[in-house]
Parts: sequence; structure tokens; C-alpha cells
Amino acid sequence: MSKPLFVDVHILQSVPPSNINRDDTGSPKTARFGGATRARVSSQAWKKATRDLFPMYVDSSQLGERTKYAVQLIADRAMELDEDLQEEGALKAAKEVLSKYCEVPSKKKLSFEREDKNKLKTLIFLSQAEIEQLAQCVVGNEQVENLKEKDLTRDALDVAMFGRMVATKPELNVDAAVQVAHAISVGRVETEFDYFTALDDRAPEDNAGAAMIETTEFTSSTLYRYADIDVLHLCENLGSAAVACKGIEAFLRAFVLSMPTGKQNSFANRTLPASIVVELREMQPVSLVNAFEKPVAATAEKSQVERACEELVAQESALDEAFGIVPKEVFVVVASPNASALKEFPNASVTDFDDLVSHVSEACAAYLAESGYPSESGE
Repeated sequence: MSKPLFVDVHILQSVPPSNINRDDTGSPKTARFGGATRARVSSQAWKKATRDLFPMYVDSSQLGERTKYAVQLIADRAMELDEDLQEEGALKAAKEVLSKYCEVPSKKKLSFEREDKNKLKTLIFLSQAEIEQLAQCVVGNEQVENLKEKDLTRDALDVAMFGRMVATKPELNVDAAVQVAHAISVGRVETEFDYFTALDDRAPEDNAGAAMIETTEFTSSTLYRYADIDVLHLCENLGSAAVACKGIEAFLRAFVLSMPTGKQNSFANRTLPASIVVELREMQPVSLVNAFEKPVAATAEKSQVERACEELVAQESALDEAFGIVPKEVFVVVASPNASALKEFPNASVTDFDDLVSHVSEACAAYLAESGYPSESGE
């Protein structure tokens, strides 16, 4: 049995005043870590931002649809297949087909909204193959009973990476091959308030007052971002080494370059990472977040990014020495003069981003070939 291989992604990224991920009161999300309040961006927010960039790197036919409107989605495709099919009949048949596909007889059934009988109460993540085959069932070209014999999620990269749960039919569950951590700031943060006003363009000249007075909350910080990919599990989910490696490339590019869009019009906070470290590890993934258990602060001589890079190098060195769990390969991208300390990262090859993506993909392809998954064409 092959040892598992994990792709660990560590990113340091400074974000100026912003509110890219807020809670139910509109405040920037925070977390307590190491006894200090940190800025936080939820893993869900960054996974959504990553998924939104996938179409830049893979064909849309390889991406699923996560929606409450699956009945309408299937009905629309069915009407494309059969131009004589009317919408009312298509919706009714699509609902029956989807329910039959996602339910176990005499057990829990799919729930639909009272106000919209064709709208699910919960999201469902469907691959394009599932949408196509369910539409074929609607027009009579396929039987739902036959679909269980087919593995219909293997064409959906995002389903394979992030997984899905269908509570009414556990056989349709897909275990995620990618884990994404909540991003947290390397140092302490305090939420600040922006007091602003708006003037009425048509107000009388003798009215100098504001038409609106509001406040919005924001933070600024250097974030530590982390994700890992279980390479073998991703390949098993997709059924193809070539597609898995292409997916790893797409994830690396999309995850590194993405940014959640909260309050972006108010703050224009788009930045790119100061540094990227990608490690190929056997046996288990390892987050380096404990490098920042003690909050990192800028000094008169060094910026917060410089100090954070030094702590990251020290954390990796300490883990290597204490546990002997040395990564197979390490690739480092230094994208800021303040991140030059990462050139001393243990066993690292310093490269640029494009080369990093290529090196990781090639290493994963070699590993999968050794594990019995030759890199057949996945096109």
C-alpha cells in the first residue's frame, strides 16, 4: 500500500483596511488564538472565492453546480433535449426524478420550500454528468434505477475536492480531498470604525448637513492561510491521475490568487501573497499555524511580514528536528522583499509561481504513477 501524499500550502498575505468576511452583525470575523484576538476569514469564504476562479483554469463541464434550484436546472436541460416538453411537465418530472435519485425508500426524503414547491430547503452539489443523466431520465432516455450503477461525480473537480453530503442518501456522499483552514492574522488586531457621511446632490444650498451618517467596521492584518490536498484521495475521487494533477494545478492557482469579495467596493483591498510555501509531505499534512501562537508584531527594524517569515522558518526547523517528519520536497515563492527570510526555509527550492505549480504537478504525477495510477489522458 502506497504512503499517502499531501500537498501543504502555506501563505502569508497582508490585507489593508477591509471587511472581507463579516459575521451576522456586520463585524469582521475574529478568533482567539494564543490568548490574543486575531482577524479571521472563514474557510467557507475562501473556498467560495477559490471555486469562483476555477473556470479560469478548467472547463466548466468539469465543475459542479451547488444550488437549491436543482429541479429547475434539470428541467431546463430536459427541455433542451426535448423541445416538445413544456415547462410545467418538465418541472414535475424533474422533481420526481431528483427525489427518486436522492432518497432511500421509506427513509428520510428531500425537503422542499412551502412557498416554492420546486425549491429545495438545502443546497445540493451536482456534477454536470448527474444533471445530464437526470435530464435524460426526465425525457425517458434513461432510468433512475440505472444511475446508481454509474459513478457520476468523477467529472466534477470541485465535488471531488470539497466533497458533498446528501443526508437522504449517504451513498451519494463524497469525502473531500481538500482541507482549507480559517485564515487568521499572525498578530493581534483591533476592530476599527470608519465614520462616513453622504451628501444629497439636490439639497438646498442652505442645508449643509449630511443626508446619511453611518459607520462600518474594518480590520487590517497579515494573514496566515493554509490548505492541504490529499493527492491519492483526490485521484480516487476523480478516477484519473491526469485529471487529478490538472485539478491540483487549478487549485494552487485559484487558492493563491483568490480573495473573498466582502465590502470590496468600499475598501478595494485586493492584494497578492507576500510569500508561498508548498510542501509535499508523506503520512500526514502539517499546518504551521503554531508559528504564530505568540502574536507577531512589527518592530522598528522589521515589518510584520519579515517577523512572520522568520517565525515560519523557525517553526518548520523545530518540527523537523523534533519529529523527523521532513517533507519530500519544498517549494518557496518570495513575492516581497520583506519575505526574503523564507529563502532560508529548510530544504526549500526557491522558484517563481508558475514553476512552483509545474513542479508540484509533476511530483504528484510521479507519485501517482508509482502508486499504480498512470497518467493516462484526462482530456
